[in-house]
Amino acid sequence: MLSGHDIETVKSHGLQCAVVNSHGITKGLNRIENHEYCLGKIRQGVDEAARYGCPNVITFSGNRAGMPDDVGLDNCEKALKQVVGYAEKKGVTLIMELLNSKRSHKDYMCDRTHWGVELVKRIGSERFRLLYDIFHMQIQEGDVIATIRENHPYIAHFHTGGVPGRAEIDDTQELYYPAIMRAILDTGYSGFVAQEFIPRHKDKLASLAQGVKICDV
Repeated sequence: MLSGHDIETVKSHGLQCAVVNSHGITKGLNRIENHEYCLGKIRQGVDEAARYGCPNVITFSGNRAGMPDDVGLDNCEKALKQVVGYAEKKGVTLIMELLNSKRSHKDYMCDRTHWGVELVKRIGSERFRLLYDIFHMQIQEGDVIATIRENHPYIAHFHTGGVPGRAEIDDTQELYYPAIMRAILDTGYSGFVAQEFIPRHKDKLASLAQGVKICDV
């Protein structure tokens, strides 16, 4: 996820930024008191995405902090309905990331696919979808390929990452990414798959090249 000058740097190298930043993870749209700040950041992200030709702007549910999931769902719906029309006019898609609350992001609310899908259905716009992070959802709920097949209309972007440890997506970890990529292709998906692992090796570009090759099915 990039913004401002970083997007310009990427474009200067002939690359495209897939996702523009907005607000933070822990204080998100599930609380009314965060709406003014978060929606301002989302609109700013939409403007940047439209300016630079980036397809997506990321958003987050925020942490539970004792809030019931149904209340958080209602509050996220209220927030997104205030801004999705702006994204529609600009031709930009808002994507809420699914993150695991089991290990990496304790207490995060949008931690299950069915919760995120329900939110997408409530918003009812092609300009709001999910970011399905394969690493996070393997940890949280597993059943990755079947979940993607069943819910692909609600997904607009994917992240990779090795499980366990978020290292390279090679044969040292439990996910077999060629099969996952084929399942994604079979849905008709034509967007980006972002390599979001943390390289263990000194040659980070070689790790990235390996990840790209593994996913090139």
